[in-house]
Amino acid sequence: MSETRFWLIRHALVEENARAMLYGVMDVALCETTLLEQAPMYRALAERLPHPARWVVTPLSRTQRTAAAIFAAGYPQAVPSVEPDLIEQSLGEWQGLPHADLPEKLANPAHAFWPLAGNEKPPGGESMVEVVARAGAALERLATVHAGEDVVIVSHGGTIRAAVAHALGVAPDNALHLSIQNLSLTRLERHPGGWRVVCVNELPGY
Repeated sequence: MSETRFWLIRHALVEENARAMLYGVMDVALCETTLLEQAPMYRALAERLPHPARWVVTPLSRTQRTAAAIFAAGYPQAVPSVEPDLIEQSLGEWQGLPHADLPEKLANPAHAFWPLAGNEKPPGGESMVEVVARAGAALERLATVHAGEDVVIVSHGGTIRAAVAHALGVAPDNALHLSIQNLSLTRLERHPGGWRVVCVNELPGY
């Protein structure tokens, strides 16, 4: 069995009001102005990504609209499948809170580069430890179903960090140090002997 090649893209920038709060798995809209301004990045992704490829998005519209923008920029039209287990970290009852209101609710100090430490579990939500487990299981399943193929996944910053944590076998707090920018590309490969990280946070056009 040859390797399965994963191409993970973080969705485009969300609208300004959403960025002011903890939105987690809320279905917030993309920033329309940025969608237009970043047209060259979509064209670069359309040229960079392999085809044919399987396409996967999450249930949230921000990943689906990002995929649609890449198709509109020149990538051959595909019909993505929806994978709920690759959705962003659920912040439960804390979703919708302004960022400034979060620290007083935390049981553990916040991570330097993420609102929560890896083991912090919001009421009604999930910890990053749990995100790594569900995202890792989804990737293993996709690697089996699509063995030897290219799989393009439009997902979320937290989930892509979780995917890298799964591939490297590192703790979530270590993976949260990674920068995963909007529209960046992270490449993972599932070989018979294990996972390989090809690149993280590659920006289209650079």
